[in-house]
Amino acid sequence: MEYLDFEQPVKDLMDQYETCSLVGDESGVDVKLACSQIEDKILETKKKIYGNLTPWQRVQLSRHPNRPYTLDFINGIVDANSFLELHGDRNFADDPAMIGGLAKIDGQSVMLIGTQKGRTTKERQFRRFGMSNPEGYRKALRLMKLAEKFKIPVVTLIDTPGAYPGLEAEERGQGEAIARNIIEMTTLKTPIITIIIGEGASGGALGIGVGNKVYMLENTWYSVIAPESCSSILWRNWDHKEDAANALKLTPKDMLHEKFIDGIIEEPLGGAHYDPETTFKNVKKTILTNINAFRKFSEKELVTQRQDKFIEMGKFKG
Repeated sequence: MEYLDFEQPVKDLMDQYETCSLVGDESGVDVKLACSQIEDKILETKKKIYGNLTPWQRVQLSRHPNRPYTLDFINGIVDANSFLELHGDRNFADDPAMIGGLAKIDGQSVMLIGTQKGRTTKERQFRRFGMSNPEGYRKALRLMKLAEKFKIPVVTLIDTPGAYPGLEAEERGQGEAIARNIIEMTTLKTPIITIIIGEGASGGALGIGVGNKVYMLENTWYSVIAPESCSSILWRNWDHKEDAANALKLTPKDMLHEKFIDGIIEEPLGGAHYDPETTFKNVKKTILTNINAFRKFSEKELVTQRQDKFIEMGKFKG
């Protein structure tokens, strides 16, 4: 397990607990009481740290190297061997940073689409750190249209630092691809459930983020720009990234307060990486609950509800 800087007290106690257990095993001395006391301290310390996280610390947790990614979520929530990945945008290429395919969740057919990061250096280069090219968004749209044709709900999982900013992406129409997805998603005649499972940055997130319901996991963020980029623009360096994170109001609580999302999905104490199975269970429950809720909606009502939801965000009183 890797630990972030602010998690150092937890790491120290975990090291003490491992030493305590090892001493007991090697010496044959009963150290259960001592180990139990350390366990209590670990729990108390976790509650103190994770119960008072700053926005920047939540950003850090959303990027934790042990945090489950889209493929982990897919494998954790779908029925065994039911995920059939579909490739290509039928125009230029297949984008490994954007994955999608058909699956069943408790027997319910769904179209799963999400941005995928990598764990090893090689995987990260292959997935471009979860930053999609235009063909990724066009592949996502192709799969959404396929789901619409067969009346299958769409579930999108977002974990991206943004759309890929390379020259070749711009040459192939990055802005147009994202804009096309946004407009097409507003009129898609099947339910769309969107969940931020990690980073939700800029148009890279919005390209698959227009849902009837939008949720965020507890330790994620959703914003027009990353804190480091915001700091770079306003202060010409990254030194003020924490100030930027505070100002951007990018946490799930901020998003829910402003009615930009519909709910927050609880994570285990310390983050999703401490207990992925519980996280998968919570996400799966949210998906199925919403699919069942939208069964009674007609196609017109689905579109109207989704459009009204986003139109409402632009209203203000003078």
